[in-house]
Amino acid sequence: MKIVLVYQYFGTPKGSWSTRIYELTKRWVSKGCDVTVITSPYDKSDIKASGFISRQSIDGINLIIIDSGDSNRFMLIKRVFRSLLFSLISTYYAIFLSGDVLITSSGPITVGISGLFGKWFSKKKWVFEIRDLWPDGGIEMGLIKGKWVIKFASFFEKLIYRQADFIVTASDGQQQVLIEKGVSKNRIGIIYNASDNDLFGEVKSLTQVQKSTISGNKFFLHIGSLGFIHNVNYIIEAANHLKILNSNILVLLIGDGKERIDLEKKVNALKLNNVIFLGQMQKNEIVPWLSNCVGTLFCTLNFPVQNTCSPNKVFDSFAASKPVIQTTEGWIKDVFEKYECGINVHPERPIEMADAMIEYVDNYSKSVEHGQNAKKLALTKFSRDILAENYYQFLCKL
Repeated sequence: MKIVLVYQYFGTPKGSWSTRIYELTKRWVSKGCDVTVITSPYDKSDIKASGFISRQSIDGINLIIIDSGDSNRFMLIKRVFRSLLFSLISTYYAIFLSGDVLITSSGPITVGISGLFGKWFSKKKWVFEIRDLWPDGGIEMGLIKGKWVIKFASFFEKLIYRQADFIVTASDGQQQVLIEKGVSKNRIGIIYNASDNDLFGEVKSLTQVQKSTISGNKFFLHIGSLGFIHNVNYIIEAANHLKILNSNILVLLIGDGKERIDLEKKVNALKLNNVIFLGQMQKNEIVPWLSNCVGTLFCTLNFPVQNTCSPNKVFDSFAASKPVIQTTEGWIKDVFEKYECGINVHPERPIEMADAMIEYVDNYSKSVEHGQNAKKLALTKFSRDILAENYYQFLCKL
């Protein structure tokens, strides 16, 4: 099978970004598939451009790199321009590269341009993959404004859903939203973001320098971007409650982003010595921290669309046998309640996250039990090998 895949943010474990497409395509190549990924440099990935359009090969995956990279530090207008430029140029390859299947992975939804023209002007079957629901998210958060802009965005979304031969979502919640929009369930497959069992299943000790950072205290991790949508303010407020409660628990933040400076100012203003910014790391550098934490923290802004998200950090925590304390109220909350692999807390009450951290430290056997339950899910429901094979079977049926 020859697969052409358009995804703006491709990266490998050498970077500090999602490796979903790398892990999927690597496994398809091992099955004998010919895979070409059209991508661009993202500031958190390890992919670099050597010209406006350049080519590389990584683990048998052919890359065509368009130097129209993105960063969440950019102004919105710059991000929109670069996404449109990437999509327009990738449209050429979507049409003229030979292949059996064309996959366009969103966000941003502008990759739908490549998919539509690739379907209309080539013989490839088109799979539209949804990582985040747009324009729903942009409208809810006020990023997409204006009656006619919203109407056009909604029209474009419906056109994509009608024209795609198959749609892949990353969560049950996203699938349900599409069904409510009139898409037949038979045309939708769910391929979750997966647990990196090979990397995070490894147990590593902290170095002496790393141990000095925590000074023997129990700690929890937040892993990921420090951006607007990630609502790390909530975690800072939870840490403030820990201080008020005289707890010695530490909160370590791994990652970087547009909000970091403001978050550091808030930590200083509150005089919190229990919050430590570790900065951005490659994925393999995170392993010892994840191996030695009590659990991890995940929160996001309280918008309905965020209840459909499929966060990599949760599944990587599962791979490391660590429970998660999280704020979303959709399908992930249901998974936590069913499998007892973490604690759900209210998205508007940070004190609940503080209480949950104390509960895991005071009742450590509970955190271990929840971590073991999480590991079982990592090896079954969220296994990369199983999900890559399921995805491949979807492609074979087109």
